[in-house]
Amino acid sequence: MNFTNFGRYILLLKSVFRKPEKLKIYLKEIAKQMDYVGVGSLGLIAIISTFIGAVMTLQIAFQLVSDFIPKTIIGSVNRDSSILELSPTISAIVLAGKIGSAISSEIGSMRVTEQIDALEIMGINAPGYLILPKIISGITMVPMLVIISMFLSITGGYLGGSLSGAVTPAEYIQGITTDFNPYTIVVALVKAFVFGFIITSVPAYEGFYVRGGALEVSQASTRAVVISCISILVCDYLVTQLLL
Repeated sequence: MNFTNFGRYILLLKSVFRKPEKLKIYLKEIAKQMDYVGVGSLGLIAIISTFIGAVMTLQIAFQLVSDFIPKTIIGSVNRDSSILELSPTISAIVLAGKIGSAISSEIGSMRVTEQIDALEIMGINAPGYLILPKIISGITMVPMLVIISMFLSITGGYLGGSLSGAVTPAEYIQGITTDFNPYTIVVALVKAFVFGFIITSVPAYEGFYVRGGALEVSQASTRAVVISCISILVCDYLVTQLLL
């Protein structure tokens, strides 16, 4: 059954990436989805990233109790943890819950109310019109949100360390600027690109093939979030294994 679903998912993507009928309509929809995915999620990502950075600094400081380890290492560990793992993965899982459920519910509702059937009768490529703008917005806006999340997570670490006295501002800044490897940002953005594709395409698939009524739409929405989160974690491991 899982192989059947995967095959249907691939065939749906094949339909999604057909040449658009009217580019102007697609561009308008892409701009709308970018606003929802990017601007609409900015506040949530900002709050989560700032507090995760602050908590990470306190936990690292708590574990590094040896006098032989300089406190500057707190900034280094928080920087690399935020860039490589916390910002891309936690942001993606949060967005899978927020955006994924909305996409699945929207397309699922259109399916059960026969709006998708009406589009197909009119000769419109329903998968392309409904799903392609969402995927494009996901693979462009999620990396941008992850970049913002990295910055705010490191800033949150600075604030958390300074306010608690776990590390001085000078030690923290020295830590985050010492031995920085720019390649870690490349790895994080590759992850964000893959996660953005998963967050938008998997819920769209679940919603597109839903059958029944409101109950089935809600079940598809829940299933979409669960499968998206599992896929994100699996791809996180694979990308890390390949690039690091």
